Amino acid sequence: MNSKTALQIAIFTFIIISCATKNNIDSEKLYNTTWELEYISGPRIAFNGLYSDKKPKISFNKTTNKVEGNNSCNGYSADYTLNGKEMSFGEPGPTTMMFCGEGEKVFLNTMKKINKYSFDQEGKLNLMIDDVTMMRFRKVQ
Repeated sequence: MNSKTALQIAIFTFIIISCATKNNIDSEKLYNTTWELEYISGPRIAFNGLYSDKKPKISFNKTTNKVEGNNSCNGYSADYTLNGKEMSFGEPGPTTMMFCGEGEKVFLNTMKKINKYSFDQEGKLNLMIDDVTMMRFRKVQ
């Protein structure tokens, strides 16, 4: 093997390891915090109209691969799957059954469609459909 081939292999290996490490570091930001919804795309009703009393929250459990939170009215939990920047949610499990308007339905229906996630420069969590941010969350103390 000549030195040029060895250098190309070394650079390729470095790139692959760097990308994998960045994805692991990003995914670690999901855990040990509660995220509060501050933006949702799609509904014709204004955000504050959908969530006038309480904003939806989500927490990721790395051990059980479940999310749990409040969808603005009722509690929920669901399985989630991560693969690099890809993310998907299972069907939300048992929730309490109070009816609180359209916000809850919009939140859960949007969550089912998510297939990617990212963090913006401010550290906010973006849940996306392909490259379009559908939901944006901020950390809650």
